[in-house]
Order: sequence, then structure tokens, then C-alpha cells
Amino acid sequence: MVKLKSSEDFLKLKESLKSSNNQNIKESSIEIRIAMATCSIASGAKELMDFFKEELNKRGIIASVIPTGCMGYCFAEPTVEVKLPNKKTQIFGYVDIKKADAIIEKYIKNGELIDGILPINYEKI
Repeated sequence: MVKLKSSEDFLKLKESLKSSNNQNIKESSIEIRIAMATCSIASGAKELMDFFKEELNKRGIIASVIPTGCMGYCFAEPTVEVKLPNKKTQIFGYVDIKKADAIIEKYIKNGELIDGILPINYEKI
């Protein structure tokens, strides 16, 4: 896990995450957003994001993996928002590596809902 000791460290991490995701953004209609606020990172969101990137690539699934700010689900971190083509956005809470694997295998590949879906408590503009 990356230890952030200053705001400069945070900005460097932010830029590295942005640049590593820019190649995938807009190439796919599958979008996976991972909350990367302080509570998210402390709960393992960075490792989770690395897992999604690696596993989606290994499994030949083209998806945009996008870090976001706070989604407002601090109680259920790490949280992951998944948008599949022509489906309602789903937000999963308490996501660990095992649940991330189930999200990929069951929800993304087969459209099968799994435990851990949170109600959406925000509106998109």
C-alpha cells in the first residue's frame, strides 16, 4: 500500500492513476469507478483498483477503470460502481478481492446480481 505523507505525494499518486487509466477511458462502454477518498484508500481501494485492472485485462474484458472521489459510502468502503451497457448502474459495498472477482465473473460477464449492492444516494447531472 502506498503511504501518503504529503499533499505532493497525493498529487503524484493522482496523476499516475489518471495517466494509467487514460488509455482505457472511452474505449469501452463498461465503466468501473472505484472510490479513492481517504477512507477508501485506507480500506484497500488502491489494491482493489490494481486487481480490477489486472484481472479484466487477463480475462479479455475491455473496461474503463476510473478512480473517483468520495461516493458517500464511508461505512461500506471500499465501494465500486459498475455501469454495464443498457443496465442500471450498481454500487457494491465492502468490496474485497473475493467480491471483486465475483463482480467480474458473475455481474460483468453474466449480468447476474450478487450480494453487496448499495442503494444509490446521489444524482448525476
